Amino acid sequence: MPVAPQQALSLPLAAVEAACPLPKLHRVRRSGRQPQEADVAYAVRRELDAAGLRLEPGARIALTVGSRGLHDLVTVVRETVRWLRDHGAEPFVVPSMGSHGHATAEGQESLLVQLGVTEESVGAPVRSGMETVDLGGGPDGMPVHMDALAAAADGVLVINRVKPHTDFRGGVESGLAKMTAIGLGNQAGAAVLHALGPVKLSTGIVEVARAIVATGKVVGALGVVENGRGQTARLAWVGPAGIAGEEEQALLREARSLLGTLPFDELDVLVVDRFGKNISGSGMDTNVVGRMRISGVDEPETPRITNIVALDLTPDSEGNGYGIGLADFTTRAVAASLDLHAMYTNALTAGVIGTRRVALPMVLADDASAVSAAVLTCGSPDPDRVRLVRMHDTLDVADLLVSTALLEEVERHAELEVVGGPVEMLDADGTALAAWE
Repeated sequence: MPVAPQQALSLPLAAVEAACPLPKLHRVRRSGRQPQEADVAYAVRRELDAAGLRLEPGARIALTVGSRGLHDLVTVVRETVRWLRDHGAEPFVVPSMGSHGHATAEGQESLLVQLGVTEESVGAPVRSGMETVDLGGGPDGMPVHMDALAAAADGVLVINRVKPHTDFRGGVESGLAKMTAIGLGNQAGAAVLHALGPVKLSTGIVEVARAIVATGKVVGALGVVENGRGQTARLAWVGPAGIAGEEEQALLREARSLLGTLPFDELDVLVVDRFGKNISGSGMDTNVVGRMRISGVDEPETPRITNIVALDLTPDSEGNGYGIGLADFTTRAVAASLDLHAMYTNALTAGVIGTRRVALPMVLADDASAVSAAVLTCGSPDPDRVRLVRMHDTLDVADLLVSTALLEEVERHAELEVVGGPVEMLDADGTALAAWE
C-alpha cells in the first residue's frame, strides 16, 4: 500500500541560495583503536567448544535469526550450524523478529534472504511460521508466546547482537532476552510486551525471557557485541541462566562503551542518506540522532539536532518506513516507496512506542529541496555558521561530511581527521547531493 503523493514542493533553489546559501562540505574520518574479533568463524567455534553443551544425537536445534544487519551474521549462523552438525545435532533457522516482514511467514523469510541467510548460505533449512504456543507462567497472568516451530524443537540456541535499545533503558535492553521474549514471540508476543509501554517493557522482556528459559528449551546463546564501526568486537557464549542475567548485562555494558555516536553535541542539520529496518529497529538509531519521539519519554540531552533529513529508505526494508517520524524532511521518492500496511503493522504492534515514529515529515520534491528546506529553517542563515553533518546511515559514524562551521571542533577532536573537500552540497544540476567520493 505505497503512498503516492501527487504534489510535493520543489523549492526554487536560486531563491533559497540567495536567502540562505548551502554550506560546503569536508570529508572527515574517525580513527582510534577499535576492538575486533580477528577471525569470527574461529570465535564461534571457540565459544561453542567452551560451552559444555551435551546434545542428543539427532537433536533438532532451532537457531534464532532476526531482521537486523549484523556485520557477520551469515558467518556466525553458518559456523554455528557446522559446529552443531559436527556434534550430531540437526539445526534449522527460525526467523525471530516479532512483527517484521509484514507479520507473515513469507515476509520474514524474505527478510532473511535479504540479509544473506538462506539454506544454501548457512547449510541449514529455514522454517518460518507465525503460529505460537502459550507456555504460560508469565508475570501477572501475561501469556508467554513462543514460536511453535521453535517450541517443537529439541532445543533453541539464541543468536543476537547485544546493544543499547532505541526505546528504553534498563539492565537488559536489546539482545538475548529480547530475542527470546519478542523475537521468538512473533507478532502475538511482541504485541503483548509492547502494550506494557516503554517504562515497563524492560522488566516485561526479562520476565518473559526467564519464563521461556525456565522451560529448559533454551540451551544457551551466542551474544555478538559490535564496535563503533559496526564490526564484531566480541562474540561470547551465554548459558541459559545468563540470558537476562549478569552475563547479558555485562555484554550490554561493553556494547554501550563501544557505541558509535556523532562526535558533535549540537547540530543545525543532520542529513541521513538512508534509513530502514535493517539499519535499526527504529529506522535510525535513536542513540545516534538523539530523538526518541515516544509520548511520555524524555528526549536525550545530546545530541541536539534542529532538523533531520531522511533521503532514502533501504530496499531491504521492503517499504517499512518505521522511524521516518524521527525526521523533519524527506523526499517524494521516499514517501512513494512507503508500504503503509507494513509500517503501520509494525507501529501498532509497538504500541505507544510506535505512533509518533510513523508520522510523515514534510515531503519535498527531491534531495536538493529537502536539504535546502532544512537549512532554510534551521535558524542559522549564515552558511559559514550552519552546523551540518551528512552521514551514510546511523550504523556508520566514522565516515562523515561536515560543514565548514564544524572544522574547528574537528581539529580539536583527537580521533577526527579531514580527508577531503571542500565540495559543494549539490551537484551542478542542483538536483542531487554531491558524491561522497
